[in-house]
Amino acid sequence: MSALALLDLASVFIFALTGALAASRAQLDIVGFFFLAALTALGGGTLRDVLINREAIFWITAPELLLVSSLAAVAVFFTAHRLESRLSALLWLDSIALAVAVPAGVAAAIAADMPPTVVLVMGMITGMMGGLMRDVICNEVPVVLRQGEIYATAAFAGSGAALITQQLTSEPLVMLLACALTTWALRAGSLAFGWRLPVYKARPPRR
Repeated sequence: MSALALLDLASVFIFALTGALAASRAQLDIVGFFFLAALTALGGGTLRDVLINREAIFWITAPELLLVSSLAAVAVFFTAHRLESRLSALLWLDSIALAVAVPAGVAAAIAADMPPTVVLVMGMITGMMGGLMRDVICNEVPVVLRQGEIYATAAFAGSGAALITQQLTSEPLVMLLACALTTWALRAGSLAFGWRLPVYKARPPRR
């Protein structure tokens, strides 16, 4: 199995867990769990593959990913009530999923011979869009749009770290590792230490 396939598999599983946790918080039925898990797990990668015009969308060539998503949904359906804080679990799992999905997006764009700016954007889209869709469907303010959250910034920095590392080494695993670690360090720091971006504060006009 290629590194890209492994990244997609890990990303699908972890993002599916977050989608199912969101379904548990919204008190949906088992069908809702399956739907949110699949949407969260596959949304970002699907958009990525459409935009870079891959021959086939990743989960169509590997339909077992749908089974992985479904298994994650079932697991959460029967165990979510045991968690002390489903929101905290969701956010931390989401941070891990982001750190896996951003390298997957970067690797897919590089494999498709995309220019650096497109590689940068595809890493962000792959990491962010599934969670954004999940939050919108659950009528939550998307994490990426919450005041001061280091989320899109983490995805951007991770993609940037991959591009910089690519110029320093020909070893793709080093590039992907640098991408994942940078992404997760920033996102985890935001969750653990309250790191935030400056937020615009409007001032009344002088006249």
